[in-house]
Amino acid sequence: MTRALLLENPHAIADSILTDSGIDVIRVKGALDENELIDALDGVDFLGIRSKTNVTARVLKARPHLQAIGAFCIGTNQIDLAATQAHGITVFNAPYSNTRSVVELAIGEIIDLTRRVTVKNSRMHRGIWDKSAEGSHEVRGHTLGIIGYGNIGTQLSVLAEAMGLNVIFYDAAERLALGNATQMPTMESVLREADIISIHVDGQPTNLNIIGEREFHMMKPGALFINLSRGFVVDVDALHKALVSGHLGGAAIDVFPEEPKKNGDPFESPLVKLDNVILTPHIGGSTEEAQYDIGRFVSAKLADFNHSGSTDMSVNMPNLQLPISADSRYRIRLIHKNTPGVLATINHTFADAGANIGGQILSTSGPTGYVLTDISSELPTEAIDKIRQMKDTIRLTVTPL
Repeated sequence: MTRALLLENPHAIADSILTDSGIDVIRVKGALDENELIDALDGVDFLGIRSKTNVTARVLKARPHLQAIGAFCIGTNQIDLAATQAHGITVFNAPYSNTRSVVELAIGEIIDLTRRVTVKNSRMHRGIWDKSAEGSHEVRGHTLGIIGYGNIGTQLSVLAEAMGLNVIFYDAAERLALGNATQMPTMESVLREADIISIHVDGQPTNLNIIGEREFHMMKPGALFINLSRGFVVDVDALHKALVSGHLGGAAIDVFPEEPKKNGDPFESPLVKLDNVILTPHIGGSTEEAQYDIGRFVSAKLADFNHSGSTDMSVNMPNLQLPISADSRYRIRLIHKNTPGVLATINHTFADAGANIGGQILSTSGPTGYVLTDISSELPTEAIDKIRQMKDTIRLTVTPL
C-alpha cells in the first residue's frame, strides 16, 4: 500500500483526492522536528507539509525511499531542494492558490493602518473614546511601494491602483508593469518615495534581513510598513526601534523569524505591546477558499505523479507529461544524472531485450534528467535491472498500467 503522511493540517480535500487515487493517508497534527520526521517517515512514500516542517538533507538521507513531497503552501525554502534532486524525490507546491487571500489581507491592512484603525481599536478596548480625525487619511492619492513584483505583488498592484493608490515597485528581475505602476531602478528609491511599503519577496537566502535599520531610516517619516512574505527578511528589532521612535507611523506583520510550531504555543516579539502594529499569526493564505484550493492542487499533483509519473509544475525536477496509450502495459520512470548518452543507453538496453517502446519523453534541468518510457510488451526485467544499476541512475520506478 502506498502511504502519504500529511503534517500541519492541510485541507481535508487532500485526503479524499489521495485516497481516491489508492494512497493511504496518515495525518499528524502540527509540525515535526528533524528526528520526529525521520521516525514518522518510516514506510511513507509521499510527504505533505506546510511552512513549519523543515525537510533537511539528513531527513532525506535517512528516508531515501520517499518518492515525492507536496508543500501545501507557496514557498519551498523549508525543503532542501538540492538534496531532493540528489535522491530523486520530486517536490510540488501551490504557487498561485493563495495569492488572492494574501493580497486581500494586504489591502485590508493598508486601509486599517492609514485610518489608524488598530490604534482606535486598542484604545476602545481600554475604555478610551477617541473620536478624532488626526492622523487618519484616505488611501486615495498615496503611493504604495511594492518590493517583489511576482504573483502576489502584481495582483496587489492592480487592486491598489483601482483604489486610487499610486503604485511603484522594485524587483530584482525585470518585470512588466501592470496598469500605471512604475518600476523603480532600486529598492532604495521605492523606500524613499513610498508612503506605504509592502514586502512580497521569496525565501531565497539572499533576502535575509534585506529590510533593517538602514532601510527603515530611508523611509519617509510616518511611512507604513507591511510584511506578508517571509519572517527573516526583516530585522524585527530595527522595526521596533523605528516604530517606538515615531519614524514609522505603523506596521502590519504576518510572518516572523521564529514562529511557534503549533496553535496554542506561546508567541514572543518586541512588537506585541505596540498599538500601531497589526500582528497576525502567519495567516496571509489562511482563508477557507485558499486552503481548499491549495489542498486540491497539491494533492492532485501527488496523485497524478503516483499514477503517471507526471512532474508538471514540479519545482525541482524536469517538467514532463506523457499521455498513457491504450496498448501501454508498463511505465518506466527514470530519474538520472544529466550526462550525455543516457537515453541512447536506455534504448539500446530495451532493444537488446526485445522490448517494444510505445511512448517516451525526456527532459533535463540542471544536474538532473527525467525519462518516461512506456512498454507495450512483456516487462523486460533484465533490462530494468541493468538500467537500475547504471552509474547515472538516481531512481527507477516501474508502474503497471
